[in-house]
Amino acid sequence: MRIALVIIQTLAQVLSVLVIIHSLLSFILPFDHPVRLAIGRIIDPMLQPIRRLVRPVGGLDFSPMVLLLLIYVVEILLRQLIVAIF
Repeated sequence: MRIALVIIQTLAQVLSVLVIIHSLLSFILPFDHPVRLAIGRIIDPMLQPIRRLVRPVGGLDFSPMVLLLLIYVVEILLRQLIVAIF
């Protein structure tokens, strides 16, 4: 049980850090930079459905913030599920 909780927590933290890095790099690096493309291959498939639902407001894209909240909620739900099962 403890291992599953650690794996879920670690995965959620890694995804959250990647979302933040992806957002920050969008201000610094050009779109076709290899680092940005590599992180984008991981993060963009998760952001696309959110971007269809949450439109930019005043030129600001809030989809990374929504994704961070979803990662947090899913982490909590999975942890509670594992604790309830075991």
